[in-house]
Amino acid sequence: MTVTSQLNRRGLLTGTAAVIGAAALPAAARATAPLSGTQAPGFYRIKLGAYEVTILNDGARTFPLPDTFVSNASKDQALRAAADAFMPDGKITVPFNPTLINTGSKLVLIDTGNGPSPDGAVGRLFANLAAAGVKPEQIDLVVISHMHPDHINGLRTAAGKIAFPHAQIIAPEPEWAFWMNDENMAKASDTMTRNYFANTRKILTGLEDRIVRYAWGKEVAPGITAIATPGHTPGHTSFTVVSGNSQMMVQSDVTNIPELFLRNPDWHVAYDHDPALAQQTRHEFYDMASVEKMLIAGYHFPFPSAGYVEKTATGYRLVPVQWSAVL
Repeated sequence: MTVTSQLNRRGLLTGTAAVIGAAALPAAARATAPLSGTQAPGFYRIKLGAYEVTILNDGARTFPLPDTFVSNASKDQALRAAADAFMPDGKITVPFNPTLINTGSKLVLIDTGNGPSPDGAVGRLFANLAAAGVKPEQIDLVVISHMHPDHINGLRTAAGKIAFPHAQIIAPEPEWAFWMNDENMAKASDTMTRNYFANTRKILTGLEDRIVRYAWGKEVAPGITAIATPGHTPGHTSFTVVSGNSQMMVQSDVTNIPELFLRNPDWHVAYDHDPALAQQTRHEFYDMASVEKMLIAGYHFPFPSAGYVEKTATGYRLVPVQWSAVL
């Protein structure tokens, strides 16, 4: 009998039935080790010159694909792209992964995750910080890339207190100017944008004098420079990180799920404030990153959310970093 003849659907189903039958054996024949029901901690470290970069998983959400998740492509096209990436049938999965950079003199956290969540699917940043050996009070600088809830809500604890008590908190000047403007909030025409405005008030009210605003093109910390990548939001910001001859890009949300929007950079995700500008930014960003072969940390890339981007005939593809047990 050939391997091909054994690996057919009927043979696989027969094997499945045998496994199910084995599960019905008397208790004495079963494994004694209970199922753990928990996942391993989600952090991954990368050496970048003299710096140490730690990607921290804040969890992921899986949900039925909304009809207009991609606003300029059909739902069927989006479903096919999700299926091609082996996502659950009819659904998509969006991960969330903040970046911690130890420069040797400062601990810098870029974005803070979703904050406390009752279902546990997200809000895992603090558990993973602890697993990585870092306490919130050790963070020197919290850098906000933009003001969507999944990037700022971790600024506060479940009790509403500041989660990083000793950190300086900084945010992009154009982003702050847009979202904290009452006239802009009054003009918001769709529910999602109105909710974003309401959330910025909920999280940032009372912090107006504490949060320092930074400009594009300037260093926000040693070796970390803010770069303009607008479109996803008016003040959306990414970062170059340089140590010695090593460099990487922390791209924030230049793209959402790479299986959809990196492969199809002209698709418009529902979360983009200015879809046409976000599309232009994606091309400029990834054209440069692919030519320079720069390491990229992507907030919504699959964990450990770091890799390289290669240009293809129709878009780009993500080449994930190879997992390494040593730095």
